[in-house]
Amino acid sequence: GFPGVTGFELSRQFREHANKLGARVVQDEVVQVELSGNVKKVVCEEETYEARCVILASGAHHRTLEVPGEEELRGAGVSYCATCDGAFFRDQEVVVNGGGNSALEEANYLTQFASKVNIIIRRDVFRADSIVQNAIKDNPKITVVTKHVPVRVVDDGMRVTGLVIRNVDTNVETEMKTHGIFPYIGLDPATSFLEGLGILDERGYMIVDENCETKAKGIYGAGDVIAKKLRQVVTATNDGAIAAQHAFHEIKGI
Repeated sequence: GFPGVTGFELSRQFREHANKLGARVVQDEVVQVELSGNVKKVVCEEETYEARCVILASGAHHRTLEVPGEEELRGAGVSYCATCDGAFFRDQEVVVNGGGNSALEEANYLTQFASKVNIIIRRDVFRADSIVQNAIKDNPKITVVTKHVPVRVVDDGMRVTGLVIRNVDTNVETEMKTHGIFPYIGLDPATSFLEGLGILDERGYMIVDENCETKAKGIYGAGDVIAKKLRQVVTATNDGAIAAQHAFHEIKGI
């Protein structure tokens, strides 16, 4: 949404702004979060920090296809966010890999821009809800390729030009021409250090209320790490603002 500003540059500006306001930035790895009365302990590899309130924004990692060319072409045709990058593929063919709700919803969304959307799934049936499947059935821009898996990403030295796929029954490989590849095979939240606290759902995401606070008083979540529908910069900063304001009021006793 900001022409000429990359995600890296935007995050750098966020950090500079925080520094100017007196925030202390420490680079360390969190090992564990301990709940000990009103004082919370954040145990890191090099030091342990104590606080009345803790806001956790450790994010989530996209599961990758783990095929040659994927990592090298990330941002040059390989994308994990149709909402963020869909407009870059206007009037071009793209591929969505995955058969769940997210994959089908994003495939449907991409038809606003792309000339054609190919959905590739390993099986011959979708895992998505029926209502989501029905939404793509009548879309003339969408083609479903069943019983195939990605093998490698093809490029021209600069950008994605195709994707080699393999039939799981015959092992025959074919190259599908495409300008964009959108893997939607799931997210893994970075919450292993929170296990056992009773604040995670069955998928490992933090469960928070309208104040972005967990049932453990003083522990907040913000961004991709919490259980929610839309994961974007704009929603993450919204979570952070809500959590910070509520934490401030708690500490001040307001």
